[in-house]
Amino acid sequence: MNDPRLEHWLDVLLETPGLTSIGTRAEARRVHVDGSFAALPALARFDGPIVDVGSGGGSPGIPLAAALPHREVTLLEANGRKAAFLERVTADFPNIRVLRGRAEEQPTDEYGAAVARALAPPPVAAEWCLALVRPGGGAVLYVGPTAEAESVRVVAQRLGGGVPETAAGTIVIPKLSPTPPGFPRRPGIARKRPLT
Repeated sequence: MNDPRLEHWLDVLLETPGLTSIGTRAEARRVHVDGSFAALPALARFDGPIVDVGSGGGSPGIPLAAALPHREVTLLEANGRKAAFLERVTADFPNIRVLRGRAEEQPTDEYGAAVARALAPPPVAAEWCLALVRPGGGAVLYVGPTAEAESVRVVAQRLGGGVPETAAGTIVIPKLSPTPPGFPRRPGIARKRPLT
């Protein structure tokens, strides 16, 4: 995809300390742009707005917004410095909004899909993401080659999700029923006591 807005974002991302450990333009494009597109087939299954949970420097949310201009994409980021960065670099994306806050403090069952990359171990990321997604939607977690969908099965069952599936470096969890009372748990609890 040749989008000058993505090229500008990559330039600023590489120039800004603390947002990516990648040092070369080619590697940044491969990881942050091309790698983000791994979720596109799964996202085609789920209608409605997308939330990128723990957006950090903007991957995968910014590339997904460029590839899906008809979908609203919310970049959810708790860190104020990173949220300010996201606001600056997304000014030319009419379908992106930046929201400063934690996943555990957001309304549940709001989005058609939630995506997360390098956010937390898969069971923790699954709890945060599934709580935000409405029935009929789904969570898409970017994972490494050793991650297994089985690791998030318990979380999916507890939060109204279906059977997790692996596809192209992602774990996809469909949302079947509303988020039950008590979820998401208070900030910090999912990381301290994962549902496994």
